[in-house]
Amino acid sequence: MLASLRCGAKARSGKPCRSPAVAGKRRCRMHGGAEGSGAPQGNQNAFKHGRYSKSAIDQRRAVRKLIREAEKFLEEI
Repeated sequence: MLASLRCGAKARSGKPCRSPAVAGKRRCRMHGGAEGSGAPQGNQNAFKHGRYSKSAIDQRRAVRKLIREAEKFLEEI
């Protein structure tokens, strides 16, 4: 037991969790190593907003580029 791999999660104290990891995983049973833990594939229940979705990030990037180009154009005038 003492030689087993330790959980890699950070505890509330800010220090690493000292519990042993579940066999074949990197986390202990409390931090996500238990069978069935985590959201199912394609879960939409945790989706609150689309701020960090790929399409929103791409759209913000395009807007920033457009603003930079407009500022550059105005400086040339």
